[in-house]
Amino acid sequence: MIGKEILHKMKEKVGLGSSPDCGKGKSKISKRITHGFHLVKGKSHHDMEDYVVAQFKEVDDNELGLFAIFDGHLSHVIPDYLRSHLFDNILKEPDFWTQPKNAMRRAYCMTDTKILEKAGDLGKGGSTAVTAILINCQKLVVANVGDSRAVICKNGVAKQLSVDHEPSMEREEIENRGGFVSNFPGDVARVDGQLAVARAFGDKSLKDHLSSEPDVAMEMIDDDTDCIILASDGLWKVMSNQEAVDAIKNIKDALSAAKRLTEEALNRKSSDDISCVVVKFQ
Repeated sequence: MIGKEILHKMKEKVGLGSSPDCGKGKSKISKRITHGFHLVKGKSHHDMEDYVVAQFKEVDDNELGLFAIFDGHLSHVIPDYLRSHLFDNILKEPDFWTQPKNAMRRAYCMTDTKILEKAGDLGKGGSTAVTAILINCQKLVVANVGDSRAVICKNGVAKQLSVDHEPSMEREEIENRGGFVSNFPGDVARVDGQLAVARAFGDKSLKDHLSSEPDVAMEMIDDDTDCIILASDGLWKVMSNQEAVDAIKNIKDALSAAKRLTEEALNRKSSDDISCVVVKFQ
């Protein structure tokens, strides 16, 4: 066991593999606000392609909770690039503090442009993203492209803050850009017969037909707020929003809550990579 732990810590230090597979932390402003995350590799034969960010950070006398899920496809390089760069790009936007929704939109667009410029180094794959920034424990700003999802729970009721960007929902826009949406029997809808999401970072070969424009939402945190869940589609394919919040409503520890969700997704036979971040407010 000790040998495994040492090896795991060495991997973290030299950056082998993706994020460490679990972790937790808490706010300095409000000690009752905690976060935890857990990742489980799916049954596919490729490397783990989910990456997470989960941390509280002090910036200019403010505290930011930075939380994200990046779910790569045909790539673990691009979600790793997003983990290292996307939040920095958002926070560099000059109007982040006054117009955070606009700042997020611009930073998503600019980051995607950089990824496409570096396609020679980063490869041909892509990644979905859902990012949540908790500003001074009071205001939550969420942005996403693809089908990783953010859900908030208030008074026990789940509310989805992100938008699942499914090709069938954006068929008209994709066709207007010169692409098509396939819908073969037994398969999900796909952009140009390939990609099962209508928006993503990267995917240079599909980019003419694929958007990287995020949906952005803002939510105030109040005394009714129980938790936030961010997770990749490995969870949401097998659980509804309400089932997810119900599964962790009696679990105080955020890391235990995140592990409970990944375990439940596995029990329900999810075969995809599963990554989950839980922020607890109670």
